[in-house]
Formats: sequence, C-alpha cells, structure tokens
Amino acid sequence: MILYRGELCEDRELPRLLERLEADCLETIAGQSIDRETVVAACDALARRAEAGDYDSVLQPFLAAFSIDPARFREALFLFKREALSYKLAVELGSEDLPDLTPPGRAPIRRRRMPLGVLFHMAAGNVDGLPAYSVVEGLLAGNVNILKLPAQDRGASLLLLRELVRLEPRLRDFVYVFDVPSTDLQSLERFAKIADAVVVWGGDEAVRAARTLAGPDTALICWGHKLSFAYAVPPVPDGDLEALADHICATGQLLCSSCQGIFLDTGDMGEVHALAERFFPILQAAARRHPPADPALRARATLELYARELEADSGGRRICRGGGVSVTAAPDSQLELGLLAGNCWVKPLPRDQIVPRLKPRKGYLQTAGLLCPEGERAALSALLARAGVVRVTGPGDMSRTVPGEAHDGAYPLAAYTRVVEVS
Repeated sequence: MILYRGELCEDRELPRLLERLEADCLETIAGQSIDRETVVAACDALARRAEAGDYDSVLQPFLAAFSIDPARFREALFLFKREALSYKLAVELGSEDLPDLTPPGRAPIRRRRMPLGVLFHMAAGNVDGLPAYSVVEGLLAGNVNILKLPAQDRGASLLLLRELVRLEPRLRDFVYVFDVPSTDLQSLERFAKIADAVVVWGGDEAVRAARTLAGPDTALICWGHKLSFAYAVPPVPDGDLEALADHICATGQLLCSSCQGIFLDTGDMGEVHALAERFFPILQAAARRHPPADPALRARATLELYARELEADSGGRRICRGGGVSVTAAPDSQLELGLLAGNCWVKPLPRDQIVPRLKPRKGYLQTAGLLCPEGERAALSALLARAGVVRVTGPGDMSRTVPGEAHDGAYPLAAYTRVVEVS
C-alpha cells in the first residue's frame, strides 16, 4: 500500500502518483511549513491513544504474531511522547532562531535554522516502527518526507504514520510512504532526484545502492549497520554476565547496538576459555526466559556451528552449544558479526591493544557494554572512545532507547536542517 497525502492507495497507482510527486512536494515547500509543536502534539496524541488501548485490536495481534516483547514496544512508544520529543528537540536543535552574528566591522547577521527540504528515507527493517520514527525525526526538522518501506517491514510503520496524519491533518502533505522493492530502480531514482538528502539505514550494500541513486547535488546521510560488543575485565561478576545474556536474548543480536561477543582484558586463552564456559549456562538460562529466536536464523547458526566444530581444533576455537545458544572461545582479537539468535563469541583483547585492534574498524563501531570495576570505567571508556566507539553503557543497557541520544555519534535533527544567514 501507498500513503499519499493522508490517503491509502493501491500499489498499482504508483506510476500516476510518481508523475505528480515532485510537483506536490514543491507546492508544499513553497506554501506551507510545520512548526515543532504541531508535530510534537500529534505524536504525543498517537502515543497516548496507543497506551490507552485504542489500537489494541490491531496492535495486540501484531505483537503476538511477530513475538514482539510488549515491554520493548512500550519503551519505543515513549519516544513519541511529548516529554521525550521536547527533550530531543532541546538537546539536538535548541532554538530555531540562533544568536545573531556581528563580525568585526560588519553589520549584524541574523541566523535561522531551516529544514533541508525533502528527505528520502531508505529505512531498515530490523526494528519494528523504526521507519516511522525516521519520518518523525524528519518532521521535527520541518521536512517533507518520502519513505521507502523496507522489505522486512511488517506493517507497523504504515499503521503509525497513517494514524499520525489522521490525528493531525496538517501533516498529510509532509508524509509519503511507498512500498516499492529495492529492484525498482526507476522509482528509487525518482525519489532521490526529488530529495535534498537521502537518509539510508543499513549496511555496506544499502549505502552503496544509495550512493548510486543520490546525485552530486543530493546529500547522503547514513545510519548503521554497526557492530557492538562487550568489554570485560576479570574477574567478571555473575550479575553483569546475567544482564548481558538477557540483552543478547532480548534483541536476538539483530540491532546495531546488540552485543555480538565479549572481548576479555587478557592475553591468556585459559581465561578466555574459562569465561566462555561460565557464560554458556548463563546464556542458556536467559534463552529460556525469552521467546525463541527466528527459526531461520537458528537453523543457519546450527549449520555454521557444525561446520566450525569440524575445524575447531585446527583453528584454536572451542565451542559450547546447546539449548538454542552457543558461546565460541576464539584466539583472535578481530571484531566480527556473531551468528545471531543467541550465538556469541569470547576473544582476548588486552587493554593496550584496544586502539590498534579496533581503530581499523572505525566505520563499524557503535556500542561497547563495559563489565569492569567502577574505578576503571573512566579510563576504559576513554580508550574505547579513542578507538572509535560512540557509546559506552552497562552490559544490560546496550540497546537502551532514550530521548536526545545520538545516532551513531551524530544528532539526526542537526543533519536534517541547515543554517540560513541573512544580513
């Protein structure tokens, strides 16, 4: 389905709508603007109605069908509330009217923050509702938004955005949602040509595809995919390992902030093996407290683990697996994607090797969950930051969702605006 100026349209109407899309976007930019309060009020009304159960007939079957944790859904819903969005605006943008400049010997220059114009969002489907939130960020910055739904989208984003413009009709001309495949290059090129910036969520392939679409006069704003990990200093308390195991199983290791494995502050493989063996039953217990991971991911991980077991001795790896999860002790210190679905690694990484080992992966680093004594937290956080990590948390908070937090080390609302100076 297509959401076009507040109306749901069939996919077969795509050619007709593409013909008028650029003119409609330009008409909106020339004649309308939206203030922050309009967006905040609409999002807040949507969140509170969802919280009150007004959409339960649609949402509850949706959450059950896709095994979405209601607690995580409520956490995400908070981001749409007034207090969250107002705080986000204050942190990321501050006032729309910036302080005037008075250069030496020159007249004052008035500065104002303005939207880029049109954003084309190429969203990822690893978080339900993330495409809708990407559009909300574009709205907060005052932009017209064109959203391409990801192939994995399960309907949450279209539902949220349709209801948002129904609650606040003044937003209808600022939101366009299209469910087109990534192979429809003609449509994607049209969207990119209209846009002032392409906002792409995804890995290397998604970014490469976006670069081919965006012309030299179109900005490219990239978020994710990133890799995250835990860094542990022995001896590691059971409580920290339990919090990390719950995080791994709750996220399925599918998020950019999900822990893929544990680096241990040691060069001794004996300590690595000991931690892997300790962590394995803790991870098994956590898996029993959470819904099972996607069957396809579990099957793929099982096959890969079987292949690795056949060559584990020659590669220096030891694998503990069972109960749908696994922990692999490996002798290298390379950051890599885990097998997902509750399958992680443990590797040695002495603290004096943090920067030389991690810095080469600078474009992929996001969150480090730190398991260490409180007295060492500041020094280790500084080392991880120098290596390129953009967020350091406790082991259970790696995928926390809080207002005002940067995306991959940058503020999206600042990226979606420009500063206009008038003498």
